[in-house]
Order: sequence, then structure tokens, then C-alpha cells
Amino acid sequence: MSSSILRLASRQVAGAARRSATSAPALSRTFASGPFFAARTLPRTALHRRTPTLARNISDKARLELDAMVKGAPLVLFMKGTPKMPQCGFSRAVVQVLDLHDVAPEKVHTYNILEDDDLRSDIKEYSEWPTVPQVYVNGEFVGGCDIILSMHQSGQLAELLSSSGITNTPKGEAEGASA
Repeated sequence: MSSSILRLASRQVAGAARRSATSAPALSRTFASGPFFAARTLPRTALHRRTPTLARNISDKARLELDAMVKGAPLVLFMKGTPKMPQCGFSRAVVQVLDLHDVAPEKVHTYNILEDDDLRSDIKEYSEWPTVPQVYVNGEFVGGCDIILSMHQSGQLAELLSSSGITNTPKGEAEGASA
């Protein structure tokens, strides 16, 4: 079952990327399926240099609040909706991948950016990443949905979560090892 969820999430992301790559540039787009998708993003991780092309000045107070938020738990997820009720296909995919890794709820803080317009714009400026969801591990920006899916498929996510003390093994691997 876990592989079918991953395949479905991968198809959703690939389809959305294909649609946004072939259409004229737009700030946002609503598709017939209902979820809100942001404009196309280029894959990169926190390890790559970020360019300040989107940067606007956010207040020192907002920056300090965001610092506290991203460092407030071993894993922090800024998303549209909540883990039990995601309001975006990309947010849903990230929640499903994290669920596959059996991340302990007490090790995760999630923030619904739809409840706070300032948070919605400030987190994008803070990370210099134009879309949500955004995943932070131990205060460091990891990436959005496309990067999390790629890291999951390559095994890098399991390694990162394990080395950070967030989880030991994905559910699928644990079930396969005990069979």
C-alpha cells in the first residue's frame, strides 16, 4: 500500500509540474481537481546556494519568530491545511511520505499557512523558496514536495531522518525486514 501512495503522489507532482511547465507563467493556478498549486519551482535543496531574487525585507521581529518556529521541533512542516486535512496535493504528498517514515508526532510541528497571510508570505521570503510545503529538519531548510519525494525515493530522506533522531526506518522497510 505504501508504494501505491508514493506512486500516486509522484504522479500528482509530475502532472502538476508538466501542466505548469507547459502553460504561460502565472502566479498561481487552480486545476479541475481542486487543490491549489503554486507556480512551477526548480528543484534545489538547502545545500545549494539560494539566490535572493524573491527576497523582500521581512521585519526583524518576523525573522526572529520564524527562526523560533523552524527550530521549535526536530522536523517542522509549513503546509496548506493540516496533516489530517491537507488543502493541497503537494502538502498531502509530503504528509504521506513522512507518515511512511513513521515520524513521531511529538517530533513534528506543522503550521497551516492558510490561517495567517503574513506567515504565508514571510516563510517564502525567509527560506527564499517560492512555494509551500516547506520542510525543515533541525532548523535547516530541506525543500518542498519535489525534493522530499526525490529524497524518499533515493533513500536520502530515511538517512536524514534517522541521523537526526526523528525516525529509524520507513514503515515499508520495517515491515519488509520482519517478514
